[in-house]
Amino acid sequence: MARVGFIGLGDMGQVIVPRLLAAGHEVTGWNRSPGKARALIDLGMVEAASPREASEKADVVLSIVTDVAAVRAVALGEDGVLSGLSPDAVYLDMSTISPEASREVSAAFTDAGRVMLDAPLSGSPVTVEAGKASVMVGGDRGSYDRVRDVLLDIGPTVSYIGPSGTAVQAKLSVNLLLMVEVIAFGEAVALAEKGGVDREAIVDAILNSVAASPVLGYRGPFVLEGNMPEKPLADVTLQQKDMTLVLEQGRLLGLPLPLASSANEMMNACRGMGIDRNDFVVAHRAYRRMGGLS
Repeated sequence: MARVGFIGLGDMGQVIVPRLLAAGHEVTGWNRSPGKARALIDLGMVEAASPREASEKADVVLSIVTDVAAVRAVALGEDGVLSGLSPDAVYLDMSTISPEASREVSAAFTDAGRVMLDAPLSGSPVTVEAGKASVMVGGDRGSYDRVRDVLLDIGPTVSYIGPSGTAVQAKLSVNLLLMVEVIAFGEAVALAEKGGVDREAIVDAILNSVAASPVLGYRGPFVLEGNMPEKPLADVTLQQKDMTLVLEQGRLLGLPLPLASSANEMMNACRGMGIDRNDFVVAHRAYRRMGGLS
């Protein structure tokens, strides 16, 4: 079993840490807002006063935070992971940030004689709790081999993608597909409704067709009931943050991304209608309003 430092106890941390504890790992966690540690402390996690303290005795340090500014702060800032990480330990950032930013942070660790891997997680709190999340890893292959067993306690699928930055590059591609798929689902359901098909009938038809997928299976009931969950799997703002990264990659690489652009415009529509605090499957509701259905 490993000594694990965990940075970021938000929605994902709240479901990842219990899995690590249940697997027998010693977990020391830190979060910018201390209150979020309370339930995890009750499960056996030790609370740290800083990312540095969470890292000092760890074999493996994991972080999952909102954006690149937060990654730089917890990794490279005063009392950050780099200041406490031992030469034998491995730091993995599971956040969704740009490949360029991830490589920049990784280079700072390399310059200090330490190891950082990019290891974004594909899934939501629901998939993590169900034991169906996957982790993609980029960076030094030998370091990946050393920490793979710990990652398998988070989810059953752990894949080595390639050099530093390639895992977050892959994660952005996965998210592009996920976002376009969910937005297209809302469009398809709204089209059928406008043509006189009962909502329950079209959702059932889609979820039992060759177009069905796990992500639609999770979100289909939200559309069917017409009510968004109180706690979104991923709200419009969070998904649009990732879509912005996707579109910037298209710009940097000179690759047209017309479907990603269209999906992003629908998230703009959701924001304009004031429904953006919902899971982003709420785009179905935006389509209905624009089509005169509600």
